[in-house]
Amino acid sequence: MQLNNPNQNRKAVVIFSGGQDSTTCLLQAIQQYGKQHVEAITFHYGQRHAIELEKAQWIAQDLEIKQTLIDISLIKSITQNALMDSQASIQQQGTIPNTFVDGRNALFLLYTAIYAKGQGIHDIITGVCETDFSGYPDCRDVFIKSMNVTLNLAMDYSFNLITPLMYLTKAQTWALADELGYLDYIRQHTHTCYLGVEQGCGTCPSCELREKGLQTYLASQMPS
Repeated sequence: MQLNNPNQNRKAVVIFSGGQDSTTCLLQAIQQYGKQHVEAITFHYGQRHAIELEKAQWIAQDLEIKQTLIDISLIKSITQNALMDSQASIQQQGTIPNTFVDGRNALFLLYTAIYAKGQGIHDIITGVCETDFSGYPDCRDVFIKSMNVTLNLAMDYSFNLITPLMYLTKAQTWALADELGYLDYIRQHTHTCYLGVEQGCGTCPSCELREKGLQTYLASQMPS
């Protein structure tokens, strides 16, 4: 669901990892709702690198946004994947890469919705995208729409699951960051590297997608 003209009196909570996409969504939400009406939720799900949580905490503090950290690392006891196993190699073979965490976005949305209802918040923002993405089924619009219905029915509450990046390419996401006035901020302070390398390894699928999108956007801004 897209949000074009949000009521400035409404509140929003952003599912926030400290990566490029969620940080872009957080910055857009601050602009649309006002800083005082925006919160961030970050999840510790047993991810292999602490740098992700550290970046999220730093950005939230820098932007003066209330951040809530929720520990759902028990998921490590029931599923295996390369994002939670520091010994596993990152592989893209097959339909779904081994970095996919089964049920992750469903859990993120469920726990965020529980929190949001308790705070009287209806708008939940997540940076999932099905245009330039890694093949994760829980990043698709059809999943988000179905989850929106499920959460509304489960809690008898009107949640709005908002996905500003759903149909944007990675280059368009960089363009949005630039439009918001935070292109350099996102380049310098966000983390998306699967291998946990500060400023990115440059070779993992996440780094490659991020850099390709950036270079495509920068090239489009060059005078012809």
